[in-house]
Amino acid sequence: MSILILAEQHDGELAAGTAHVVAAARAIGGDIDVLVAGEGVDAVAQAAAGLDGVRRVRVADDAVYAHQLAEPLAALLVALADDYTHVLAASSTTGKNVLPRLAALRDVAQISDILEVVSDDTFKRPIYAGNAIATVQSSDPLKVITVRTTAFDAVADGGSAAIEPVAADVSNASSRFIGEELAQSDRPELGSAKIVISGGRGMGSGDNFKLLEGIADKLGAAIGASRAAVDAGFVPNDMQVGQTGKIVAPELYIAVGISGAIQHLAGMKDSKVIVAINKDEDAPIFQVADYGLVGDLFEILPALEQKL
Repeated sequence: MSILILAEQHDGELAAGTAHVVAAARAIGGDIDVLVAGEGVDAVAQAAAGLDGVRRVRVADDAVYAHQLAEPLAALLVALADDYTHVLAASSTTGKNVLPRLAALRDVAQISDILEVVSDDTFKRPIYAGNAIATVQSSDPLKVITVRTTAFDAVADGGSAAIEPVAADVSNASSRFIGEELAQSDRPELGSAKIVISGGRGMGSGDNFKLLEGIADKLGAAIGASRAAVDAGFVPNDMQVGQTGKIVAPELYIAVGISGAIQHLAGMKDSKVIVAINKDEDAPIFQVADYGLVGDLFEILPALEQKL
C-alpha cells in the first residue's frame, strides 16, 4: 500500500493538522508520501520531511498552486494518483474543497471526516451531527479520505524524509484568485488552541463578548462562538464552533451562555475538559460538561476574571 497526503499550509508554514493526518495514515499502514504544492514552499517541505513516518515529500512549486485553488490541486492529484492506493487530507476548508474533485475525476467514492481506522479499507466516521458513528468499507481501487484531525494524535518530529520535485503539467483556465480578507488576532488559532472559551446566544450582544476577552487573555485562550451567536450577528462566522463551523478538541473548553444544541456539541465534545456556565440548569450542555456552574454569566465572568 502507498498513501499520499495533501499537506496544508498557512502563511508559508506547514499547518499543524498535517501531522494528525500522518498519524491516520500510519494507522492504515504502508509507505507515506506528503505532497506540498504552492509557490516558494521550501520551508513547508522541510517541515513535512521532519514528520515521523513520512517516506518522501513531493514538491510541486509553481505559481499555479500559489493560492491553493481547488482546480489545479485536483488536477495535480489526478496526475499522481496512479502511484497510490489512498489519498488523504485534513477535513478542513482546503481538504473539503479539493478531495471531492479528485474523487469525482477518478470516479470513486469519498470517505469524509474519518475518526478511526479499522483496516486499510474500513473506517469510522460520524453521521447525524455526531450522534451515530458509521463504519464504512470501500472496495474502490483508490481510497479518497478526509481526516478529522482532532481524532488522531499528531506524530512527532524527528523524521528525515527525502524531498523531490514533482513534474506535472498542470494549468488552470477555470478559476482565478481575486483576493482574500484575513481576520487578524493575537490569540491562538481557534482550531489548534489548547484552551477555548466560547459564547452563545446567552451573551446577549456582540459587545458582551468583551467579557470573554479578559479571561481569554489570562488563559492564553482562543475565543469561539455558537452558531446562534453567529446567526444573531454578535460575532463573525470564523469564530463558529460546531458541525457547520470549526471542530475543536482543546485541553479545556469553556462554554458560556451556550445551551448545547447537538450541532454545537458535534464540534467540541471531544475536548478533554468541558466547563459550562449557564443560568438554565436543564441546558443540554450540562450533560457533556465535566464542570457546570449555574448562574448569571454577567456576574460569574467578572468574578472568574478577578480570581484568575
